Amino acid sequence: MSSAAPSPQPPPASSSMTSSPGNVALTRPSSDWTSWGQWLALVTMTLDHVARYMASGSWGLGWVDSTVGRIAFPLFAGMVAWHGLFNTRNPIRYARRVMVIGVVAQLPYQLMPREALVQFNICFTLGLGLLAGTWLVRLPRRYRQRTAPAGRLAVEAALAAAAWYLIGPWVEYSHLGLLLVPFFMVAIGPLFRAGPALVSRLAAVAACLPLLAVAGMMNSSDTAKSFTVVTALCVLLLAAGASALIPKSPWRMPRRAWLAWYPGHFAVIALFLLAVGQADIGL
Repeated sequence: MSSAAPSPQPPPASSSMTSSPGNVALTRPSSDWTSWGQWLALVTMTLDHVARYMASGSWGLGWVDSTVGRIAFPLFAGMVAWHGLFNTRNPIRYARRVMVIGVVAQLPYQLMPREALVQFNICFTLGLGLLAGTWLVRLPRRYRQRTAPAGRLAVEAALAAAAWYLIGPWVEYSHLGLLLVPFFMVAIGPLFRAGPALVSRLAAVAACLPLLAVAGMMNSSDTAKSFTVVTALCVLLLAAGASALIPKSPWRMPRRAWLAWYPGHFAVIALFLLAVGQADIGL
């Protein structure tokens, strides 16, 4: 199974309101929950990697990979999608910053034992997913406003599908992993904007189905699938309104620690593997 990585986080935003006479509308949800999500994602990711790369069989940590270790990636993907939708004015630049972390982490990551000779770490999966998700959520508006000819949009869609097919084998979580952030973005927006009308609510539920289907296919065991799907469902519930109930964590993650954790923890694991002669140095 694969891992997940922290991404640069825009400053968390509380619920933003816009007012007009007789009407107050919520323009974006509270992001306070992500201050808890950061800690949970880093702890579960680190436990997963310690159990997989450093612990011997006698430690009895094999259960981590199919349980708490399956929380990290969908949680990171949900936070990247959330910030891409609500907390950054430039999601493309945000995606580039995520992949810069991936570049820094790639050398120690490459020393982890794996079947593939070369594989790009999860930051590339998240960053490329955010680029794809940004294009995807903007597509209906571009079509309605006719800012691009329909033929051009069809060509873009064909190129995006070809890129997904070609890049998938080279990144963690492969083709399904590349779909997670885009499908989170497709689901989160309608859930947050859904009004009281039945049609609006049904459309929001339908937008969640591709995400849940992908989450359910990402792992081999039923236990691992359950943890991934439940994590995705929790993010969707937050988008549906539960985020307003979550207070900000009193233990704020230092920004430098947040950015450095992914490459830093892989560097520590790589040094350990080199010391015990288990590092994969077949570059």
